[in-house]
Amino acid sequence: MSNFKNLVSALEQLVDPCTGLALAPPRAGWEVQGDLRACRVELVAGYPLAADAVSGLRHEVAARVEAAGGGFAAFEVRPRIAAHAVQPGLSPAPRVRNVIAVGSGKGGVGKSTTAVNLACPAAAGRQVGVLDADVYGPSVPAMLGLSGRPESPDNKSIEPMRAFGVEAMSIGLLVDADMPMIWRGPMATSALTQLFTDTRWGDLDYLVVDLPPGTGDIQLTLTQKIPVAGAVIVTTPQEIATLDARKALKMFEKVNVPVLGIVENMAVHVCSNCGHAEHLFGQGGGQAMATQYGVPLLGSLPLDLRIREQGDAGTPVVAAAPDSAAAQAYMAAAQAMAAHLAARPRASMPIASTPF
Repeated sequence: MSNFKNLVSALEQLVDPCTGLALAPPRAGWEVQGDLRACRVELVAGYPLAADAVSGLRHEVAARVEAAGGGFAAFEVRPRIAAHAVQPGLSPAPRVRNVIAVGSGKGGVGKSTTAVNLACPAAAGRQVGVLDADVYGPSVPAMLGLSGRPESPDNKSIEPMRAFGVEAMSIGLLVDADMPMIWRGPMATSALTQLFTDTRWGDLDYLVVDLPPGTGDIQLTLTQKIPVAGAVIVTTPQEIATLDARKALKMFEKVNVPVLGIVENMAVHVCSNCGHAEHLFGQGGGQAMATQYGVPLLGSLPLDLRIREQGDAGTPVVAAAPDSAAAQAYMAAAQAMAAHLAARPRASMPIASTPF
């Protein structure tokens, strides 16, 4: 078909209806096969697209094919998640294509809840893991309903535990729940490094790392010894929260870890009785911070009773109530996170991936 080149150019003008981002290189690539009578179009996406997005794109693709003078035969989406560039001097970890750090700069903003709900496969349909880097206050096991001890097949490495399709590892799985970790900084950072390197991770597209509050030893170890493809900052709209979130963002900039975006948590509370919406922690703080630093606002998450209830029950809300407004907000944030990472430069030696 003589118009294949023009058709590909037209297809690259399409956007993901869920994120509003262009489906063009480096985020995605288009392949057209067949002839004038029957065009088969394949979208090779650098991140998993939501089912609703694929359904909407099907009609757009058919229209583009017909406008180019062809006959539409089929449309298929194939994810191809690549390993992306990490800090200078480091390479992506074996079998873990992309490590994504989730930080906040301060506690109490729902960072761990956000990290777990971003990591769940229900949020983006991918192979994921979550590493609890909060050695002093691990909460990921409780949020995923995990208990017991991980297995060690060789007494040197440990198998990650699994819940809701997510691989997970935490110091909380290796010690009693009520045992305090009275460790100095070097011991805590050594524990984090071992948790990452000694865990027998599967073939992961993304490993979400739930960081502790602050910008201290553990954060520095993460950025010096663990290859990180990108970071997500969690904050509430409150000014006192964004002050510390800005410090976390600047820390990642200083250590050459790109910030993929900001998640504004507890943005609005909707009364379960009357439906009245109220901004308990202020309004627009996350967007103002995103605008100031030129990074995307990945999503604004509600202050919802079910998020707390499901977290306490060991079932993330994206798994317990995937059709709820809260779960949909998490899924959209996870989709945006993956989409922005897909536009980042690839690793020099990608793992199980090829360029578009």
